[in-house]
Parts: sequence; C-alpha cells; structure tokens
Amino acid sequence: MPVIDPDQADRDCEVLVVGGGPSGSACAYWLAGAGHDVVLLERKRYPREKTCGDGLTPRSVRQLEEMGLAGELAASGHRYEGLRSHGFGRTLELTWPGHPQLPGHGYVITRKDLDTLVAARAARAGATVWERAEAVAPVVEDGLLRGATVARKDAPDAPPLRVRARYTVVADGANSRFGRALGTTRDRSYPLGMAIRGYYESPLHAERWIDSWLDIRDRSGHVLPGYGWIFPVGDGRVNVGVGLLSTFNQWKAVNTTHLMESFVAYAPAEWDLRPGTACGPATGGRLPTGLSVGPHVGPTHLVVGDAGGSINPFNGEGIAYAYETGRMAADAVHLALASGDAMALHSYRDALSDRYSLYYRVARAFVRLIGHPEMMRVLVSTGMRNRSLMEWVLRIMANLLRPDELGPAEAAYRAVAGIARLAPLATP
Repeated sequence: MPVIDPDQADRDCEVLVVGGGPSGSACAYWLAGAGHDVVLLERKRYPREKTCGDGLTPRSVRQLEEMGLAGELAASGHRYEGLRSHGFGRTLELTWPGHPQLPGHGYVITRKDLDTLVAARAARAGATVWERAEAVAPVVEDGLLRGATVARKDAPDAPPLRVRARYTVVADGANSRFGRALGTTRDRSYPLGMAIRGYYESPLHAERWIDSWLDIRDRSGHVLPGYGWIFPVGDGRVNVGVGLLSTFNQWKAVNTTHLMESFVAYAPAEWDLRPGTACGPATGGRLPTGLSVGPHVGPTHLVVGDAGGSINPFNGEGIAYAYETGRMAADAVHLALASGDAMALHSYRDALSDRYSLYYRVARAFVRLIGHPEMMRVLVSTGMRNRSLMEWVLRIMANLLRPDELGPAEAAYRAVAGIARLAPLATP
C-alpha cells in the first residue's frame, strides 16, 4: 500500500475516509468498487495492534466474504463453530443457529491481521490507502467540511497536507478526535462498556468453540454484570478478556486490571493461564454502544463504526457493525455523488434506524436490567438450566435472528423492555 511521499502536494478526491479500521476500510472498499476516487487515512502502519476480542461472528464473516475475502479469511483465521457458555457450575455448547443469509461459523483472527487484509482489499479495489497519515484538523470552506489537514507521521518536519474532498467519512474509532472536532458527542444515558484483553500461550489454542463465562467475579467473589472470554487464536495463543457494563452502579470503582487477574486465576486449569504464559501486558478501553455517539450525519460527512458508538450493547461486538455501517455509509455517499444531491446522505440515518433502532433500544433496556447483580445472577442461573432458552438468547444477543423469527422476537423484545423499565436507570 502506498505511503505519503514527503514531497506530495495537496490532494483532491471525491471521498476522504478518516481511519483505516473495519468501518473505514469497508467504506473505502465499497466506494472504490463503485468507481469513486477515495483516499483512506490510517495514522499507523499496517500491520498494527488493536485492542479487541478478535472474535468474528457470522455477521462479520458475511461482510468479509462479500468483500471477496473468504479465501484470505479461511487461510489466516481460526474457524470455530459456536459458543461454549459457562455459568454457575454449568456449561452449554451452542452451535451458531442456521440462517438463510449468514454462514454457520465464525473465525478468530487478530485485528493486526484482519485490518491489514481489509485495507489491502480496499487498495486493490482502487482506494488510495495512506498509512502513517493522521487527519489532525477539519478543512472547512464556506461553513462546510471539505476534507482534512493531514500530518505525515513518516516526515514529521514536513508541512501537513491538505486533502480536499466532496464528502468525508469519519471512522477513527471510539475516541474519534476528528469526530469530536466536528461536534460529535456521546449520549451519557446510553450504556458504556469497558473491556480489557491479553494473549496467553495455551494448549487449548485450537478449540472449535469460543468460550464465555457469565459469572465473572471480583477479588471478593462477588458476581459482576459482565462476562469473561477465552477465544482460541489457533497459533498457540488464546485471547483472554473481561467486559463490564456501566449499568452496574459501582462500575467506576471496578479496577479492570484486577478483574482480569481474578478471571485468569478463576479460569479452569487446563487452559494454563498464568503470568508465565502471558504474551505481554493486557490492554483495554471503553466501548460506546447502541449508536450512542452522534450526530451521524452532517451536511457533507457521515460518522461510522465505533466513532458513532455502533457497538452492540448485548455482547460488546463491534466489528460486524463497523463493517455494516461502513457499507451503509458507502451506499449513501455513492447516492449523493451519483445524484449530485448532498441530501442523499440522510439515507444513511434512515438505514441505521431501519436496521438497528428497535434492536438497540431493547438491548439498552436489557443491559440496564442486568446491571443489577442479583438480577444478573437470577437470569444467568435460570438460562444455564434451559438449553432452548439459551439458544434463543444466543440468536438475540448475537443478532442472528432469521427473518421468520423477527415477529415473535419483537414481542419478546418488548417484554424485556417492559421488565427493564422496572429497574432504576444507571447513568454512566
């Protein structure tokens, strides 16, 4: 992929994509494939590390396969068949449910490898991918965003470039400096996730399941509203982590490093998780969920992926929604370019509402409910004794419902929302 030449002049393009993670690279791929002149900025050089659980559900796999990456994914990722769920002394192995539009398997692949694959695919489709290039300030002309001032990380003494674009897609992640410069903010009444993960060498690195624990405990043995995971990477390592929700009224007092240490100590001995098998220090961050960051549409820009808080509140999954929102944004920008009407960008907001509004609204209600440890204990212990219930829960939480299940699911969603309204709202 090209880098910025230190003598490079300012650049004009149709679309500037700020951020080369899942949402930005997917957006660049779909736009370039439609014949548009796209510049994708990535502030680091591929391959680079990203804090993530590395697990791809069938929703992610579908998006990657439709980008033409089925072969690369199968060669680079570790395939698994479903979820092995643990809680209160019980274990259930749940294969991914059958779905007419989604594959029946997932992959575990590090973001270091995955993001490199997708960015390279965007480049092959015709996008200009500039690595070590950071959008440091918006370019505003006549009150409208028209691109970005770009710092060249490989030539720090060189003057910044100006990349002008008809439209800009903001895809620079959960901390989204560029988005904040444009006025995006997080709705603090929405749930916020916290997660931390590390890699360990393990004899079980090639398991055919991803494992989750629904009864994670602090050092005092108290069950907290969150979950722990061990995902097999297939290369001698496993990805180990814990996630916690802000709907727990004491979440600010939780030290995630200590919680991670407690989870590692609690994990079954056969995984061989201990300081001597750790591959390095754990890293973590906060996860904006449920489309909590906005506005998502401006006069000449769109906000996608984690920069728009698109993470699923039910399970903390962000990659699938990054790919999907990136693709939806590409559709809206393509329509605006083809029609010459910037108002077409608003079709992106409509697409977000059509696809996620009900689902995320109920997810937010549900996580408020399980923010109460006693309620979490009751729900999990009940679910772990009922396989059919847990299979249904898996379909809902991973957003894998079949079209024929949407009607009954909507009734179930509304029932959950009604129960959740009885629980006090915890403000992050």
